[in-house]
Amino acid sequence: MPNRVRTAVFPVAGLGTRFLPATKAMPKEMLTVVDRPLIQYAVDEAREAGIEHLVFVTGRNKGVIEDHFDRQYELEHTLEIRGKTDALRELQKDLPSAGQTSFTRQQEPLGLGHAVWCARELVGNQPFALLLPDMVFKAKPGVLKQMMDAYEERGGNIIGVEEVDPSEVSSYGIVARGEGPDTGFPITGMVEKPKVGEAPSNLFISGRYILQPEIFFLLSEQTKGAGGEIQLTDAMQRLMHSQPFTGVKYEGRVFDCGSKLGFLTANVAFALDRPDIAGEFLTEIRKLALDGTLG
Repeated sequence: MPNRVRTAVFPVAGLGTRFLPATKAMPKEMLTVVDRPLIQYAVDEAREAGIEHLVFVTGRNKGVIEDHFDRQYELEHTLEIRGKTDALRELQKDLPSAGQTSFTRQQEPLGLGHAVWCARELVGNQPFALLLPDMVFKAKPGVLKQMMDAYEERGGNIIGVEEVDPSEVSSYGIVARGEGPDTGFPITGMVEKPKVGEAPSNLFISGRYILQPEIFFLLSEQTKGAGGEIQLTDAMQRLMHSQPFTGVKYEGRVFDCGSKLGFLTANVAFALDRPDIAGEFLTEIRKLALDGTLG
């Protein structure tokens, strides 16, 4: 039976340049989909999957993320004396237990592979989950939970994938699929942003991974790749020579909230899934359609 995955790594050091000026002073991971920050969705998903230790790889001006996962006694006291028990209960539900979070710095913007490598001392010699907070999922159970089921059966390294229109493969990391069910099939190769017509499939890597600790050694000796950054995909390609990789074509949908279009679409999709606001929100959308605002 494979070693249990207890730790999740969240790379949150990015500058969020695609959302300037909103992210000039606020981390992009704290942008909200309806009323929850992007990073909270990723943490919720990890905790649902049984993760016990949350490791955040941060950078400058990211202290508000650490504050978000800390207690705010003044706020809790104010909510309590005003009788706002529902809001207080929601805050307390989201709060990790004492000692459950760790923070480390990526001091240079050298790419996702480098950010993962920065977490090596906190992860240790154990398998770990990697969640990119920009990628927000609507899925039940959560995508990482679906991947954990495959990991417990197969071990090794697991990558969550989703189909993309073949005309868009050049925007993603794409995997080559072996024979097997959607719940767990061999990955026989992977390529970063292939040309249209040259991709091995239309299954893209959607920001959820379960990786073995040997990836840290490969990242430590890796030279810079595309964009002058240390690429995680390059290290995974090397790890494939000695360890199996399994793909999970999960049930659900991802929203790339690192792009304005994905972020806005996620807000609509999640708002329409909220019983407390869905009806009124849909009414407002229909008004916009009727008065020509929506084109």
